[in-house]
Parts: sequence; structure tokens; C-alpha cells
Amino acid sequence: MDVEPTSFLDRTINNLRDGWRAIAGTSYDLSTAMARPNLPDSDLSTLRTQMLACLNNKGGEVSARAEAAKLGQVYLALDETGRKRFLSTMAHEFDTDTGQVDATIDAVQLSEDDNDRRDAEYLLRKALEAPRTKLLTQFNALPDGVKFLVDLRAELLRFSREDRALKALERDLKAILVSWFDVDFLELKQISWDTTPATILEKLIAYEAVHAIAGWDDLKNRLDSDRRCFAFFHPRMPNEPLIFVEVALVDGIAGNVQELLDENAPVQNPGDADTAIFYSISNAQQGLAGISFGNFLIKRVVGELSEEFPNLKAYSTLSPIPGFRKWLEGLFAVGDPKILLPAERKALKAVYSKDTGLKGAVKDILTKPDWHKDTAVSDAVKAPLMRLCARYLIEEKRREGRAADPVANFHLSNGARIERLNWLGDTSVNGLNQSAGIMVNYLYHLGKIEDNHEAYQSRGKVSTSSAMRALFKG
Repeated sequence: MDVEPTSFLDRTINNLRDGWRAIAGTSYDLSTAMARPNLPDSDLSTLRTQMLACLNNKGGEVSARAEAAKLGQVYLALDETGRKRFLSTMAHEFDTDTGQVDATIDAVQLSEDDNDRRDAEYLLRKALEAPRTKLLTQFNALPDGVKFLVDLRAELLRFSREDRALKALERDLKAILVSWFDVDFLELKQISWDTTPATILEKLIAYEAVHAIAGWDDLKNRLDSDRRCFAFFHPRMPNEPLIFVEVALVDGIAGNVQELLDENAPVQNPGDADTAIFYSISNAQQGLAGISFGNFLIKRVVGELSEEFPNLKAYSTLSPIPGFRKWLEGLFAVGDPKILLPAERKALKAVYSKDTGLKGAVKDILTKPDWHKDTAVSDAVKAPLMRLCARYLIEEKRREGRAADPVANFHLSNGARIERLNWLGDTSVNGLNQSAGIMVNYLYHLGKIEDNHEAYQSRGKVSTSSAMRALFKG
């Protein structure tokens, strides 16, 4: 049985509408928003009035919740065009008052003593609080209001790419969520086939972002006795995983994800395993992008596993390399004649006869869907691709000295070491498209995590095994 990704999302929206309708009161009519979901100009004055009613906060807490529920119901009744216009109204018309900000800045600069300056700085801080921030925080008082705001930010991230006002609104909402989703507020839970509610299991299938879960049988295999899955939850979103990690308990460092996820493979006694393989880490909430707690998740899970399985000696990932193919294509486009070594050129000439040049040969080979099944071709491209992939991971940097590959940057920031490349470690369509099927193991050596983290953060130094360094040098 497969899970439709939108099925539980639709149910969530319906539950919000039903729950908030009771708070908003039966006298409130949604017919306007539902009849004109694109929010035409003629409806904007009504929307402004509703937003002002939320800000005025007349009638106490119960009244404030009702006004927020009414406003939220309107948003849920709109289509994408209408929601964008809703958010644009909030961004443009409920921003800070620039005149008031300028006046309070002047007051700070003209302060004659410390007391006057403290008073002026307080007024400046108040002036810098946009009314839209209060509008956003009022949804927190509603059932599932935090989840509503997380999803609203996911939409803002899309809408704000070409609208600076919406970008400012998105930053305001992010600041709110950062304070609410401090790691100290999060709870680590183990996901179990037998005890975790089906509604949460269903969401794991939909949220898995690294290696797609094919359905319930696949999920059950990933939750077997020699597997572990852990997730962070927030107390205001108890049925919504924020981020989750999948772990395999095996002997030795695994190098092929298809073998690791084979449903027909024998189940191992987890107590005998010497290695924990982190093979998938998925952020489940798009609206929490840029709010990082993945590093805390790995450290907490290592602690849980080491306590449950004292025989574990190694903690390693089996990770994708999502930026390698794109970087490789750019490298070939530059036209450096020294990209391929003499032995690599000789091997390519033996299997490729088209007159495209040897760099063109590699590019052409990788465009064929089954190139990896031809042993001769696979052997010919293995050496240059593995060497260049090592170069990409170890040497290529983006700004501020961070690794160019996002997954590499994540694990290196957490104190891991680049341990080993695995040829054809992921022969799925996605694996071949992203990295020519190559996967990488990042090793978390418990005694060196802090030193590796400090060296990478302060100097951009990438910790690597001797095998990786040898591969990089060719």
C-alpha cells in the first residue's frame, strides 16, 4: 500500500478548519473567501479590517483567539493566488512605521543622560516590532497553530523569492520559529512499527527525502529489529516529526544502499553488530528550513545507541553526494586538459570510440541510463570519477571556506571525518543523476568529534582518512 503525500495534508487542513470554526463562532461566514478564493481587490478592505481586529485585542484572550481563528480560516479557504495576496497585505500594510522608527532613532541620538537613553532605546525596540509579528504570534494560541505557522513559512519561502516585502515577512516568522524551536524544547523519540501511531508512520513515508520509502512493507523493513529510527518532536506538534534519522546496525561500514535496504536480506542480531550506519536524515518540515537541529539529533542518537548496544565500535553514515554531477559538468565545461590522467585516458580509449574527446566521452557515458551495467565501461570511468569525487569533497569550497557539497558541509560541521568513497553505492536513478552512483561514508569518531568540528569551523580544515587522501592525489 502506497501513501499519497497529500492525503494527510488534506486531512490536516480539514481538521484545522473544523477546529477553528468552533473557536471563531457560528456567526462567522466564510462564503466570501470560499466563493472568491483568489482574494480580489474588492475583498482586501474586509481582510484589513479582520487583521486590525486581531491587533486591537478587544474583549480579552477568548476574543483574541476567536479573531485569530477567523483570520486563519480565511487563509485556509484561499487558493495559492489568494494566499499570496493575503501575505502581501500583511507584509506591506502591517510593517514597521518608518516615521516612528526615524523619530525614535533621533531620540536615542539626542539623549542627554543614561536614563533618557534607556527610555529612548526601549521605545526604539518597540518601534522596530512590526504589527505583523503580533498577527503571526496570535496563531500560536490556536489548536495546531504552530504547525499552521510552520506550513505558512514554507509557502513564504516560495513566494518571497521575487518579493522583498514577503522576504522580510518570512524573516520575521523565522525569528519567531527559531525561539520556539530551541533544541531544549524538543523531545527525541524512537519510531517503532509496533508502538508508534500509524498517522506518524504515514508521515515518515511522505517526508523521507533521501531514499524514498516504497510503501508499508519497505517502512516495516526499515523499522525491523536490526534497524532504528529516531525523530525530534515539539510539544506543540506532537504528531509531526521535525527531523528523523534512519540507522542500520551492521558489521563493518556499509557501502551500498540497495543492499542495506534489501527487504529479503536476513535480519541480523543487533546485539552482535559493531557499526551503526546513519543512512538517511530527513528534514520533515519545509517551514523549518534554516533552523538547524540535525547536529543535535545525531549526537543524541549516538548516545542512545551506545547505551543500548555496548558492542558498537563505529558510527558512520552512508551518504549521498548531491552536488557532484553538477560540479563535474562545470569542470568539464572549463576545458582543463589535465582533468584526466594518462592511465585514465588510455582506459577510456579502449571502450569509447566516438570522436567527442575523452572528457566528452565521460559526459556522454553518464547520460546513458544503464552505463553502470556494462562492466568494461564502468571499470573505465571508475578511476577518474572516484578521484574527481574525492577532489570535490576535500577541496571544493563555497564562501567562508565551507565544503561545496551541502551534505558534506553538514557532517563536517558536526565533527565527522570523510572516511571512504563507495563505487556504485547507489544505482537508483537519483543516485546516478546526483553522483554517478558514488556514495560516501562520514565517520564519527567519538574521541575526535570536537577537534574535527573546531578545525573545520575555525580554519575550514576537512578531516579525511588516509585512503581518501591517497585517492585525491591519484
